[in-house]
Amino acid sequence: MNEAIPAPSDLLLPDDPTQSLDVIAVGAHPDDVESACGGTLAKMVHQGYRVGIIDLTDGEPTPHCPDVETRMAESVRAAECLGVHARIQLNLPNRILMDGFVARIALARQFRRFRPRIVIGFGQKTPMASPDHWQAMQITDAAVFYSRLCRWDEHFDGVPVHAVARQLYFRLAFEPDVMPGESHHLIVDIGDCLEQKLASITAYDSQFAHKPKIAERVRAAALVTGSQAGCWAGEAFASAHPYSVSDLVKTVMNL
Repeated sequence: MNEAIPAPSDLLLPDDPTQSLDVIAVGAHPDDVESACGGTLAKMVHQGYRVGIIDLTDGEPTPHCPDVETRMAESVRAAECLGVHARIQLNLPNRILMDGFVARIALARQFRRFRPRIVIGFGQKTPMASPDHWQAMQITDAAVFYSRLCRWDEHFDGVPVHAVARQLYFRLAFEPDVMPGESHHLIVDIGDCLEQKLASITAYDSQFAHKPKIAERVRAAALVTGSQAGCWAGEAFASAHPYSVSDLVKTVMNL
């Protein structure tokens, strides 16, 4: 517990940085969140909600990116494509990201700082992709819990506790829509925000310019997901716990 917690970098902040956020999406690397739920984040911004992104690492080094500064600039452009209000870089180590006390506290501090009602993060392993994704899930789960723990002020600089009301799990664009072991799934209609999602992904020139037809592939995946729920394009999520609705007709009919 004596390991230093790295200072976060505020890459993008709202005009009033003291305001809380309604939703925070957490990724292991810049571009994770865009691929997983960029359309949903853009839609929530249009609906008037305050939305933020937290990246646990800077994602570097990668084969086609010259330096960290390039990746950070791309992440800001991607955030601007989605219209989100905040983007925070936690500066934890890429490639060797591990669930542990330092990472948990670093993220929980941001939850206490921004006080989101909903947190969205990784929900499954991503076989043959970065093991950082699975570690990010465990870190996020723990940080949601740590954020609400009282009588632990020495780790939070006196920032008050905050209880996250709901936690959702996302999956990357090309992963299966249904997450094994999770019984509560939903699909968000992102038809009117699909182009924003694609723009946010292609903002990462260093990550995707060498991958042919990436926008077409992401579009196709969103159309397949949406078709299952009778909408043009969709993104799939699982809920960490069941949740209730007060108006079944409006919810089921998407009114």
